[in-house]
Amino acid sequence: MEINWNRKYNTIAMYSFIIIASSILFFLVLSGLDKFIRVLGSYFSALTPFIYGFVIAYLVNFFLNFFNNQLSKIPSMKKIKASRFHILSLVLAYLLSAFLVYLFIAFIFPQLFASIAGLVRNTPDYIRSTTVYIKDQYNDILLPPEVVGFINDRLDQLTLFSSGIAQGLVPMALSVLRNTALSVWNLFLGIIISIYMLAEKERFINLAKKINYGVFSVTIADEILVIARRTQQIFSCFLSGKILDSLIIGVLTFIILTLVSMPYALLVSFIVGVTNIIPFFGPFIGAVPSVIIIFFESPTMALWFLLIIFIIQQLDGNVIGPKILGGSLGISAFWILFSILLGGKFFGFVGLIIGVPLFVLIYSIIKEIVEVRLKAKGLPLDTNDYMDK
Repeated sequence: MEINWNRKYNTIAMYSFIIIASSILFFLVLSGLDKFIRVLGSYFSALTPFIYGFVIAYLVNFFLNFFNNQLSKIPSMKKIKASRFHILSLVLAYLLSAFLVYLFIAFIFPQLFASIAGLVRNTPDYIRSTTVYIKDQYNDILLPPEVVGFINDRLDQLTLFSSGIAQGLVPMALSVLRNTALSVWNLFLGIIISIYMLAEKERFINLAKKINYGVFSVTIADEILVIARRTQQIFSCFLSGKILDSLIIGVLTFIILTLVSMPYALLVSFIVGVTNIIPFFGPFIGAVPSVIIIFFESPTMALWFLLIIFIIQQLDGNVIGPKILGGSLGISAFWILFSILLGGKFFGFVGLIIGVPLFVLIYSIIKEIVEVRLKAKGLPLDTNDYMDK
Protein backbone atom coordinates (compact mmCIF):
# COMPACT_ATOMS: atom_id res chain seq x y z
CA MET A 1 0.00 0.00 0.00
CA GLU A 2 1.40 3.37 -0.98
CA ILE A 3 1.32 6.01 1.74
CA ASN A 4 0.29 9.49 0.75
CA TRP A 5 2.76 11.65 2.67
CA ASN A 6 0.74 14.76 1.95
CA ARG A 7 -2.17 13.54 4.05
CA LYS A 8 -2.04 15.09 7.49
CA TYR A 9 -2.86 12.07 9.69
CA ASN A 10 -0.62 9.62 7.85
CA THR A 11 2.30 11.99 8.28
CA ILE A 12 1.57 12.52 11.98
CA ALA A 13 1.21 8.77 12.56
CA MET A 14 4.48 7.95 10.80
CA TYR A 15 6.42 10.62 12.69
CA SER A 16 4.88 9.43 15.96
CA PHE A 17 5.89 5.84 15.20
CA ILE A 18 9.47 6.90 14.41
CA ILE A 19 9.72 8.91 17.65
CA ILE A 20 8.24 6.11 19.80
CA ALA A 21 10.46 3.45 18.18
CA SER A 22 13.54 5.63 18.63
CA SER A 23 12.65 6.25 22.28
CA ILE A 24 12.20 2.52 22.94
CA LEU A 25 15.50 1.74 21.23
CA PHE A 26 17.23 4.49 23.22
CA PHE A 27 15.78 3.12 26.48
CA LEU A 28 16.87 -0.44 25.65
CA VAL A 29 20.38 0.75 24.87
CA LEU A 30 20.60 2.70 28.16
CA SER A 31 19.18 -0.17 30.24
CA GLY A 32 21.86 -2.50 28.96
CA LEU A 33 24.54 0.12 28.43
CA ASP A 34 27.37 -1.89 29.99
CA LYS A 35 26.61 -4.95 27.90
CA PHE A 36 26.15 -2.79 24.81
CA ILE A 37 29.54 -1.15 25.36
CA ARG A 38 31.20 -4.56 25.86
CA VAL A 39 29.65 -5.94 22.66
CA LEU A 40 30.55 -2.78 20.77
CA GLY A 41 34.09 -2.94 22.16
CA SER A 42 34.46 -6.55 21.05
CA TYR A 43 33.59 -5.53 17.51
CA PHE A 44 35.89 -2.53 17.59
CA SER A 45 38.73 -4.70 18.94
CA ALA A 46 38.81 -6.35 15.52
CA LEU A 47 39.76 -2.95 14.11
CA THR A 48 42.73 -2.57 16.47
CA PRO A 49 45.32 -3.67 13.86
CA PHE A 50 43.88 -1.14 11.41
CA ILE A 51 44.06 1.62 14.03
CA TYR A 52 47.69 0.65 14.70
CA GLY A 53 48.32 0.59 10.98
CA PHE A 54 46.85 4.05 10.47
CA VAL A 55 48.92 5.53 13.31
CA ILE A 56 52.13 3.86 12.08
CA ALA A 57 51.45 4.96 8.51
CA TYR A 58 50.80 8.52 9.65
CA LEU A 59 54.11 8.64 11.54
CA VAL A 60 56.19 6.91 8.86
CA ASN A 61 54.65 9.25 6.28
CA PHE A 62 56.83 12.05 7.69
CA PHE A 63 59.94 10.07 6.71
CA LEU A 64 58.35 9.11 3.38
CA ASN A 65 57.75 12.75 2.46
CA PHE A 66 61.29 13.61 3.58
CA PHE A 67 62.87 11.00 1.30
CA ASN A 68 60.54 11.94 -1.57
CA ASN A 69 61.68 15.57 -1.33
CA GLN A 70 65.37 14.75 -0.93
CA LEU A 71 65.58 12.07 -3.62
CA SER A 72 63.72 14.24 -6.11
CA LYS A 73 66.63 16.71 -5.96
CA ILE A 74 69.07 14.06 -7.27
CA PRO A 75 69.29 14.29 -11.11
CA SER A 76 69.73 10.54 -11.61
CA MET A 77 66.51 9.82 -9.69
CA LYS A 78 64.45 11.74 -12.23
CA LYS A 79 64.98 8.92 -14.74
CA ILE A 80 63.31 6.37 -12.43
CA LYS A 81 59.63 5.61 -12.88
CA ALA A 82 57.28 7.22 -10.38
CA SER A 83 56.17 3.85 -8.97
CA ARG A 84 59.74 2.66 -8.38
CA PHE A 85 60.70 6.03 -6.95
CA HIS A 86 57.81 5.76 -4.46
CA ILE A 87 58.82 2.22 -3.50
CA LEU A 88 62.43 3.32 -2.92
CA SER A 89 61.31 6.18 -0.66
CA LEU A 90 58.97 3.81 1.17
CA VAL A 91 61.74 1.28 1.81
CA LEU A 92 64.10 3.99 3.08
CA ALA A 93 61.35 5.40 5.36
CA TYR A 94 60.73 2.01 6.98
CA LEU A 95 64.45 1.30 7.27
CA LEU A 96 64.94 4.60 9.11
CA SER A 97 61.94 3.86 11.36
CA ALA A 98 63.28 0.38 12.11
CA PHE A 99 66.71 1.85 12.92
CA LEU A 100 65.21 4.31 15.41
CA VAL A 101 63.20 1.51 17.05
CA TYR A 102 66.37 -0.59 17.22
CA LEU A 103 68.25 2.24 18.97
CA PHE A 104 65.47 2.51 21.54
CA ILE A 105 65.31 -1.25 22.17
CA ALA A 106 69.07 -1.70 22.27
CA PHE A 107 70.10 1.25 24.43
CA ILE A 108 67.13 2.79 26.25
CA PHE A 109 64.67 -0.07 26.82
CA PRO A 110 67.07 -2.31 28.86
CA GLN A 111 67.82 0.53 31.28
CA LEU A 112 64.13 1.41 31.55
CA PHE A 113 63.26 -2.23 32.23
CA ALA A 114 66.02 -2.52 34.86
CA SER A 115 64.81 0.66 36.57
CA ILE A 116 61.19 -0.49 36.62
CA ALA A 117 62.15 -3.98 37.84
CA GLY A 118 64.29 -2.53 40.63
CA LEU A 119 61.51 -0.13 41.59
CA VAL A 120 58.92 -2.93 41.77
CA ARG A 121 61.30 -5.16 43.72
CA ASN A 122 62.11 -2.45 46.26
CA THR A 123 58.58 -1.05 46.65
CA PRO A 124 57.65 -3.18 49.71
CA ASP A 125 60.92 -2.20 51.42
CA TYR A 126 60.28 1.45 50.61
CA ILE A 127 56.81 1.29 52.16
CA ARG A 128 58.05 -0.53 55.28
CA SER A 129 60.89 1.94 55.82
CA THR A 130 58.50 4.86 55.31
CA THR A 131 56.08 3.31 57.80
CA VAL A 132 58.82 2.91 60.41
CA TYR A 133 59.99 6.49 59.80
CA ILE A 134 56.47 7.88 60.27
CA LYS A 135 55.95 5.85 63.46
CA ASP A 136 59.24 7.11 64.88
CA GLN A 137 58.23 10.68 64.09
CA TYR A 138 54.79 10.68 65.69
CA ASN A 139 56.04 8.71 68.73
CA ASP A 140 58.05 11.81 69.62
CA ILE A 141 54.92 13.95 69.37
CA LEU A 142 52.23 13.93 72.04
CA LEU A 143 49.06 12.83 70.28
CA PRO A 144 45.73 11.59 71.65
CA PRO A 145 45.48 7.77 71.90
CA GLU A 146 42.63 7.74 69.37
CA VAL A 147 44.81 9.47 66.75
CA VAL A 148 47.72 7.13 67.46
CA GLY A 149 45.48 4.08 67.09
CA PHE A 150 44.01 5.39 63.85
CA ILE A 151 47.47 6.05 62.36
CA ASN A 152 48.70 2.61 63.43
CA ASP A 153 45.72 0.92 61.80
CA ARG A 154 46.24 2.81 58.54
CA LEU A 155 49.98 2.02 58.49
CA ASP A 156 49.31 -1.66 59.18
CA GLN A 157 46.82 -1.72 56.32
CA LEU A 158 49.39 -0.05 54.07
CA THR A 159 51.96 -2.71 54.97
CA LEU A 160 49.49 -5.51 54.25
CA PHE A 161 48.56 -3.84 50.99
CA SER A 162 52.19 -3.64 49.88
CA SER A 163 52.67 -7.31 50.79
CA GLY A 164 49.61 -8.19 48.74
CA ILE A 165 51.04 -6.29 45.80
CA ALA A 166 54.28 -8.23 46.08
CA GLN A 167 52.36 -11.54 46.17
CA GLY A 168 50.25 -10.55 43.19
CA LEU A 169 53.19 -9.65 41.01
CA VAL A 170 53.35 -13.10 39.39
CA PRO A 171 49.73 -13.21 38.10
CA MET A 172 50.00 -9.54 37.24
CA ALA A 173 53.16 -10.23 35.25
CA LEU A 174 51.41 -13.10 33.43
CA SER A 175 48.50 -10.83 32.56
CA VAL A 176 50.86 -8.13 31.34
CA LEU A 177 52.76 -10.74 29.31
CA ARG A 178 49.54 -11.94 27.69
CA ASN A 179 48.40 -8.41 26.85
CA THR A 180 51.88 -7.59 25.56
CA ALA A 181 51.86 -10.63 23.29
CA LEU A 182 48.46 -9.61 21.93
CA SER A 183 49.66 -6.04 21.44
CA VAL A 184 52.79 -7.26 19.66
CA TRP A 185 50.64 -9.35 17.30
CA ASN A 186 48.35 -6.38 16.60
CA LEU A 187 51.42 -4.21 16.14
CA PHE A 188 52.87 -6.70 13.64
CA LEU A 189 49.60 -6.69 11.70
CA GLY A 190 49.53 -2.90 11.98
CA ILE A 191 52.98 -2.63 10.38
CA ILE A 192 51.85 -4.77 7.45
CA ILE A 193 48.65 -2.73 7.08
CA SER A 194 50.63 0.53 7.24
CA ILE A 195 52.88 -0.68 4.41
CA TYR A 196 49.83 -1.33 2.24
CA MET A 197 48.38 2.06 3.20
CA LEU A 198 51.52 3.97 2.24
CA ALA A 199 52.19 1.87 -0.85
CA GLU A 200 48.67 2.68 -2.12
CA LYS A 201 48.51 6.14 -0.56
CA GLU A 202 47.71 8.01 -3.76
CA ARG A 203 45.09 5.42 -4.73
CA PHE A 204 43.33 5.75 -1.36
CA ILE A 205 43.42 9.54 -1.56
CA ASN A 206 41.98 9.54 -5.08
CA LEU A 207 39.29 7.06 -4.01
CA ALA A 208 38.30 9.34 -1.11
CA LYS A 209 38.11 12.29 -3.51
CA LYS A 210 35.96 10.24 -5.89
CA ILE A 211 33.51 9.35 -3.11
CA ASN A 212 33.50 12.96 -1.93
CA TYR A 213 32.53 14.33 -5.34
CA GLY A 214 30.06 11.49 -5.87
CA VAL A 215 28.14 12.14 -2.64
CA PHE A 216 28.25 15.96 -2.43
CA SER A 217 27.87 18.77 -4.90
CA VAL A 218 31.00 20.13 -6.56
CA THR A 219 30.99 23.30 -4.43
CA ILE A 220 30.61 21.45 -1.14
CA ALA A 221 33.13 18.78 -2.21
CA ASP A 222 35.70 21.50 -2.99
CA GLU A 223 35.18 23.02 0.46
CA ILE A 224 35.56 19.59 2.10
CA LEU A 225 38.88 19.07 0.30
CA VAL A 226 40.12 22.47 1.43
CA ILE A 227 39.22 21.69 5.05
CA ALA A 228 40.76 18.21 4.78
CA ARG A 229 44.06 19.63 3.49
CA ARG A 230 44.03 22.27 6.21
CA THR A 231 43.34 19.63 8.86
CA GLN A 232 46.23 17.52 7.62
CA GLN A 233 48.59 20.49 7.64
CA ILE A 234 47.57 21.68 11.11
CA PHE A 235 47.75 18.26 12.76
CA SER A 236 51.05 17.48 11.01
CA CYS A 237 52.59 20.73 12.26
CA PHE A 238 51.33 20.07 15.77
CA LEU A 239 52.51 16.46 15.86
CA SER A 240 55.97 17.20 14.49
CA GLY A 241 56.27 20.20 16.81
CA LYS A 242 55.22 18.24 19.90
CA ILE A 243 57.56 15.36 19.08
CA LEU A 244 60.45 17.79 18.76
CA ASP A 245 59.40 19.65 21.91
CA SER A 246 59.04 16.43 23.92
CA LEU A 247 62.39 15.16 22.68
CA ILE A 248 64.10 18.38 23.76
CA ILE A 249 62.43 18.32 27.18
CA GLY A 250 63.22 14.63 27.72
CA VAL A 251 66.90 15.03 26.80
CA LEU A 252 67.21 18.24 28.83
CA THR A 253 65.62 16.58 31.87
CA PHE A 254 67.93 13.56 31.57
CA ILE A 255 71.05 15.76 31.34
CA ILE A 256 70.09 17.83 34.38
CA LEU A 257 69.05 14.82 36.48
CA THR A 258 72.24 12.98 35.58
CA LEU A 259 74.37 15.98 36.57
CA VAL A 260 72.74 16.12 40.02
CA SER A 261 72.93 12.29 40.43
CA MET A 262 69.15 11.91 40.64
CA PRO A 263 67.96 8.30 41.21
CA TYR A 264 66.09 6.69 38.29
CA ALA A 265 67.21 9.56 36.04
CA LEU A 266 66.48 7.73 32.76
CA LEU A 267 63.09 6.40 33.87
CA VAL A 268 61.99 9.77 35.21
CA SER A 269 63.21 11.60 32.08
CA PHE A 270 61.33 9.13 29.90
CA ILE A 271 58.11 9.72 31.87
CA VAL A 272 58.52 13.49 31.64
CA GLY A 273 59.31 13.34 27.92
CA VAL A 274 56.30 11.16 27.10
CA THR A 275 53.81 13.16 29.17
CA ASN A 276 55.17 16.35 27.63
CA ILE A 277 52.98 15.57 24.61
CA ILE A 278 50.40 17.48 26.68
CA PRO A 279 51.40 21.14 26.27
CA PHE A 280 52.17 23.24 29.35
CA PHE A 281 50.85 20.70 31.88
CA GLY A 282 52.81 17.70 30.58
CA PRO A 283 55.84 18.10 32.87
CA PHE A 284 53.57 18.47 35.92
CA ILE A 285 51.58 15.36 35.00
CA GLY A 286 54.82 13.43 34.57
CA ALA A 287 56.18 14.89 37.78
CA VAL A 288 53.53 13.22 40.00
CA PRO A 289 54.67 9.58 39.58
CA SER A 290 58.28 10.73 39.25
CA VAL A 291 58.22 12.49 42.64
CA ILE A 292 56.76 9.37 44.26
CA ILE A 293 59.47 7.19 42.71
CA ILE A 294 62.29 9.50 43.83
CA PHE A 295 60.77 10.14 47.27
CA PHE A 296 61.10 6.48 48.30
CA GLU A 297 64.78 6.60 47.39
CA SER A 298 65.54 10.05 48.79
CA PRO A 299 63.01 12.65 50.08
CA THR A 300 65.62 15.39 49.69
CA MET A 301 66.16 14.49 46.04
CA ALA A 302 62.38 14.54 45.52
CA LEU A 303 62.29 18.18 46.65
CA TRP A 304 65.16 19.03 44.32
CA PHE A 305 63.33 17.27 41.49
CA LEU A 306 60.24 19.41 42.08
CA LEU A 307 62.36 22.53 41.75
CA ILE A 308 64.06 21.24 38.60
CA ILE A 309 60.79 20.22 36.93
CA PHE A 310 59.26 23.61 37.79
CA ILE A 311 62.13 25.40 36.06
CA ILE A 312 61.89 23.09 33.04
CA GLN A 313 58.14 23.67 32.83
CA GLN A 314 58.64 27.41 32.87
CA LEU A 315 61.30 27.12 30.17
CA ASP A 316 59.05 24.91 28.06
CA GLY A 317 55.89 26.95 28.60
CA ASN A 318 57.46 30.37 27.99
CA VAL A 319 60.32 29.72 25.56
CA ILE A 320 60.59 26.31 23.89
CA GLY A 321 56.89 25.45 23.48
CA PRO A 322 55.70 28.81 22.08
CA LYS A 323 58.73 29.01 19.76
CA ILE A 324 58.02 25.57 18.27
CA LEU A 325 54.23 25.29 18.45
CA GLY A 326 53.25 28.94 18.31
CA GLY A 327 55.21 29.54 15.14
CA SER A 328 54.22 26.29 13.42
CA LEU A 329 50.51 26.57 14.27
CA GLY A 330 50.20 30.30 13.72
CA ILE A 331 48.63 31.20 17.09
CA SER A 332 49.93 32.86 20.22
CA ALA A 333 50.80 31.13 23.48
CA PHE A 334 47.60 32.52 25.03
CA TRP A 335 45.38 30.66 22.54
CA ILE A 336 47.41 27.49 23.04
CA LEU A 337 46.75 27.64 26.78
CA PHE A 338 43.09 28.46 26.17
CA SER A 339 42.61 25.50 23.82
CA ILE A 340 44.30 23.10 26.26
CA LEU A 341 42.04 24.12 29.15
CA LEU A 342 38.92 24.03 26.99
CA GLY A 343 39.81 20.70 25.36
CA GLY A 344 40.62 19.11 28.71
CA LYS A 345 37.32 20.33 30.16
CA PHE A 346 35.18 18.77 27.43
CA PHE A 347 37.22 15.77 26.23
CA GLY A 348 39.41 14.86 29.22
CA PHE A 349 42.90 13.47 28.64
CA VAL A 350 42.42 13.17 24.88
CA GLY A 351 41.29 16.78 24.76
CA LEU A 352 44.55 17.88 26.36
CA ILE A 353 46.36 16.41 23.37
CA ILE A 354 44.08 17.26 20.44
CA GLY A 355 42.73 20.50 21.89
CA VAL A 356 45.38 22.71 20.29
CA PRO A 357 45.20 21.50 16.66
CA LEU A 358 41.40 21.23 16.86
CA PHE A 359 41.15 24.82 18.11
CA VAL A 360 43.51 26.02 15.37
CA LEU A 361 41.35 24.32 12.74
CA ILE A 362 38.14 25.89 14.07
CA TYR A 363 39.92 29.22 14.51
CA SER A 364 41.11 29.22 10.89
CA ILE A 365 37.64 28.39 9.56
CA ILE A 366 35.97 31.14 11.63
CA LYS A 367 38.71 33.60 10.65
CA GLU A 368 38.16 32.84 6.97
CA ILE A 369 34.37 33.25 7.24
CA VAL A 370 34.73 36.58 9.11
CA GLU A 371 37.22 37.94 6.60
CA VAL A 372 34.98 36.99 3.66
CA ARG A 373 32.07 38.85 5.26
CA LEU A 374 34.24 41.88 6.05
CA LYS A 375 35.53 41.97 2.48
CA ALA A 376 31.97 41.83 1.17
CA LYS A 377 31.10 44.85 3.35
CA GLY A 378 34.19 46.74 2.20
CA LEU A 379 35.68 46.77 5.70
CA PRO A 380 39.42 46.35 6.53
CA LEU A 381 40.75 42.89 7.42
CA ASP A 382 43.60 43.95 9.71
CA THR A 383 42.69 43.71 13.41
CA ASN A 384 44.70 46.83 14.24
CA ASP A 385 42.39 48.92 12.03
CA TYR A 386 39.58 48.38 14.53
CA MET A 387 41.51 49.76 17.52
CA ASP A 388 39.90 53.23 17.41
CA LYS A 389 36.42 52.14 16.28
